[in-house]
Amino acid sequence: MVGGLVASHFPPNALLFGATVLILGPICALLRIDRSAYRFGGVTLAIVLLIPRASPPWQVAWHRFAEVSIGIGVALLFATVWPEGEDPTVGK
Repeated sequence: MVGGLVASHFPPNALLFGATVLILGPICALLRIDRSAYRFGGVTLAIVLLIPRASPPWQVAWHRFAEVSIGIGVALLFATVWPEGEDPTVGK
């Protein structure tokens, strides 16, 4: 969301990217979001801001959200269908 908002209003450059990554830190802290979410937010921000695209920034941000959501759904499906079992050789 932050990447789409920033890319819609400012031209992409390295200074803007750095400032936006710094802004993500306090946002994640205020929302009490895990550090891994901050890292993933930085990666997503880089994809939205630094990779030139022909489509509007909001569309790029939405596609990234959809890609990650589909990946999470597939991972949950595999975890349910193919659960990790205990190693039968352990404890013998």
